[in-house]
Amino acid sequence: MLRKVKVPGTGDRGSWVVFLVMLSAVLLILAFPNFNLGFLAWIGLVPLFFAIDGKRPAHAFLLSYITGVLFFLGTIYWLIHVTLPGMIVVALYLALYFGLFGLVSSLVVCRSSFVILFVPAFWVALEWLRASGMFGFGWNLLGYSQSFTLPVIQIADMTGVYGVSFLVVMVNAAIFLAIKAFRKREGHGAYLVPAVLALFLCLFYGFFRLNNIFAGQPFTVTVVQGNIPQEKKWDAQFRDRIIRTYEALTRHAAENKTDLIIWPETSVPGFLELEKDLYRTVRSLAVETHTPLLVGAPREDEKVENDYYNSAYLIADDGRIVAHYDKVHLVPFGEFIPFKNALSFVNKFSTMPIGDFRPGGEYTVFTLPLRREHIKDGIRRRFLKNVKFSCLVCFEDIFPDLTRRFARQGVDLLVNITNDAWFKKTNAAYQHAQCSVFRAVENRVSVVRAANTGLSCFIDQKGRVTAAVEEGGERLFVSGFIVGEIILTRPRPTLYTIYGDVFAYLCILAAFIGVASSFYNSRKRLG
Repeated sequence: MLRKVKVPGTGDRGSWVVFLVMLSAVLLILAFPNFNLGFLAWIGLVPLFFAIDGKRPAHAFLLSYITGVLFFLGTIYWLIHVTLPGMIVVALYLALYFGLFGLVSSLVVCRSSFVILFVPAFWVALEWLRASGMFGFGWNLLGYSQSFTLPVIQIADMTGVYGVSFLVVMVNAAIFLAIKAFRKREGHGAYLVPAVLALFLCLFYGFFRLNNIFAGQPFTVTVVQGNIPQEKKWDAQFRDRIIRTYEALTRHAAENKTDLIIWPETSVPGFLELEKDLYRTVRSLAVETHTPLLVGAPREDEKVENDYYNSAYLIADDGRIVAHYDKVHLVPFGEFIPFKNALSFVNKFSTMPIGDFRPGGEYTVFTLPLRREHIKDGIRRRFLKNVKFSCLVCFEDIFPDLTRRFARQGVDLLVNITNDAWFKKTNAAYQHAQCSVFRAVENRVSVVRAANTGLSCFIDQKGRVTAAVEEGGERLFVSGFIVGEIILTRPRPTLYTIYGDVFAYLCILAAFIGVASSFYNSRKRLG
């Protein structure tokens, strides 16, 4: 076990430890939107490592858990606009992963000579665990803090976001161990060398990928941001105003000769296929503007009564409904109540009614004919290209593996339609957009986001936000539209697209080996 480090001039040891825990939480909070000081993530865990160094298992867990509680209260506080008890429960639950990380780092992993690898591997294993399954909530993974550091995040096309998290934790661990070794007047380069080498290789690859040129057929997309208040979205008296808002924005947008116009999640205030007046309005818009529309709307299964889906519809420029996609991964306690009979009381703690949707069963790929003309050698030539794209609804873009399933079908671009109006004017929308940045890099596919109140934007294959709906410098809670050009490259599938979370699985294996070897060494010493 690592020895305690005596920090001179700190006064009361307990007060110093509390300060370190709070400092670590603050540094990590500042690394995420709206502060966007991503560089602080590279040192954000160092104070925590000093706080738990040499502590007993229960104490190390508690200190790390408190850090996690403070971090999540400071970053997902916006859940309070939906449910105060729920926000507290979520923060207390997510902090358990911090607690487990601190416990293992202090008691087990740090007994191994390979600590510089096992510590970040265990962090990634825990991130993958909390981001997976029905209740997975991969929000504010440590790698997301680097969404603005483009050279660093390019490795995501091989490792996913978990590779960036691994690198950040590795640097934190190296700095901590180097400082300890320096204070003990021991060689500290042994810890810094592998971390610096890994960072150098990451940056080398990142700059190489950023210099790549993506060439292909241009495809013009327009995103409409209606800015409909959440409390008005399903108000029957407000329904006509919602439709008029989207009609006006769509007609204005169509003046730009766009190939596709996208509305946000549940932008249609009713059942598109069942309510004929809504269908006539949307159909006539597509026909009048000669532009296909992708719109979000709830769907009721005509064959099974009371089966509702959160869906996206593609309407052709002749008014036909070409296809629809039913959201596959629903929001627990938002779009449905798990174990409804036992947990129906949860509704009482939400400021908004909880939906009763069913998950879809298909990973739909929309196909849109794209007609183009060009003149070569004085001859006008026409050609037809089928553009393939898929739509992620709401928070589906926070799931790397789910997104990968769409990308594996050879889509030209990904669309995310969402509604973050629930969370008011907070950092929730920007944190959400960070996930889309990584989905673009992981699969080298452009991502178009259409959000009811923002952030509606275009993200290219390198993770750059190239354009966004804004008014007077504001991007949230403004109405408008933005026209962007997507380059339809359809490059070769990335390693991540093909193999998925293999890097995370390797980290899980490494973490298991580290824990097992540490226990073995402990028993050997005691024996």
